[in-house]
Amino acid sequence: MTPQEKAESLGITFTRQEPGYLAMVVKTGNLLMTSGHVSDIKGKLGAGVSVDEGKKAARECAVKILNSVWNAHGTLDGLKVLKLLGCVNSSLDFTDQHLVVNGCSDLLHEIFGKPGDGFHARSALGFAQIPTGSAVEVEAIFEIKG
Repeated sequence: MTPQEKAESLGITFTRQEPGYLAMVVKTGNLLMTSGHVSDIKGKLGAGVSVDEGKKAARECAVKILNSVWNAHGTLDGLKVLKLLGCVNSSLDFTDQHLVVNGCSDLLHEIFGKPGDGFHARSALGFAQIPTGSAVEVEAIFEIKG
């Protein structure tokens, strides 16, 4: 099953995006670099938002990233996930950012393969606040193979 087919089999739908204030994806050479994509789930990890809710928020970010990449590339096929930056809206004593961002990584592993094209480098960091009060924001870099 191709990455595009796998994503669709998981119920992920792809819709056309109108250009906004900033590019959601920029292509340079054989790389697709995404802007940060924020979750619809709001709140602060360690102060009302659980790790499981945070993982769902990170998965939401992955779905939004995939839609943006699909808009830029026309398909998820022929891509390799290189790098993620996961930003977690965290209280000062919250230290499980890496577990939260697993929600994004897990979906990309499922779609692109682990091991395989979904096996990526990643940073997971805590932030005092994320735009719009979102629980998680993620940006990604993909390689266009071949």
